[in-house]
Amino acid sequence: MNYIADDHFIIVTPVYEDSEAASKLFQELNVEFGDKVYIVAVDDGSIRQPIGLIDIENADLQGAVIKLKRNVGHQRAIAIGLNYVAENFNGEHHIVVMDSDGEDTPSSIRLLLKALNSKDVDITVAKRKSRVETLKFRVFYIVYKWIFKLLSGREISFGNFMALKPIALKRLITMQELWLHVAGCTLMSKLRITSCELDRGSRYAGQSKMNFVGLVLHGFKGLMIFAEDVLVRVGIVCAFIAFLAILASIVAVMLKTLGFATPGWFSVALGILILVFLQTGALTLMSLMLTGVVRNGLPASIKYMKFIETVHKSNE
Repeated sequence: MNYIADDHFIIVTPVYEDSEAASKLFQELNVEFGDKVYIVAVDDGSIRQPIGLIDIENADLQGAVIKLKRNVGHQRAIAIGLNYVAENFNGEHHIVVMDSDGEDTPSSIRLLLKALNSKDVDITVAKRKSRVETLKFRVFYIVYKWIFKLLSGREISFGNFMALKPIALKRLITMQELWLHVAGCTLMSKLRITSCELDRGSRYAGQSKMNFVGLVLHGFKGLMIFAEDVLVRVGIVCAFIAFLAILASIVAVMLKTLGFATPGWFSVALGILILVFLQTGALTLMSLMLTGVVRNGLPASIKYMKFIETVHKSNE
């Protein structure tokens, strides 16, 4: 299925206490695409600034607003929206996932959709070539990408802004990892991914609800998806260090036997090496236990409808 300018497509966007920015997004989407876009907005349990169907209709667009019973978080809200689209549409349209605050720009959507025209591509993701974040965020992001590659063996350089073919949607909604980290799930899906370098926009209004602690937690959730890979790499390092500790202990015993060790040196060195060996062994066992907890903590199947309070749709 190739995208052309007159094709209809669906946008899934989570909104939390951000109705002003979301309304601005809907207006810009109307300017860019008119009636070619259908909005599925997931209100993530907003109380102070909830969005309603009127916000979509005031922008002369068609869509649906899914009101959740409680705040479930950014990633789960996207998962709920994707499950809703898969169940309620006939699988003939491309889907775009984007944030509602303006940092994912409507003008970039065409590039994402056109990249899907290749028969060798299932998902197009946005890779940022310019950012407007603080220095602290940029430093953290660089360190996070380095740690992610070191521990998982994979590179992650994209977020939630992406375009999906219907076949990609069908696979993603069957994956339990989608509820934990959308980008990580995309990497794990084995789908054919390409990237588009896009500029990041500025926020339409208000302040981001994601603080630094939440950002760090989001990063760790991405690593949790690849828990087995992380375990193997940590285990290899621990085993290597334990081997070096055993080797060094043998050398220390030999030096003591041959009379080359100074008084007190042998007991201190051997004690340190035994401590290193025990610590690496304990770390390996803890990693095993934590991996089991993480994997068992992800439900095999999640009924997305149990999170939904109401769904309001445009009269089509």
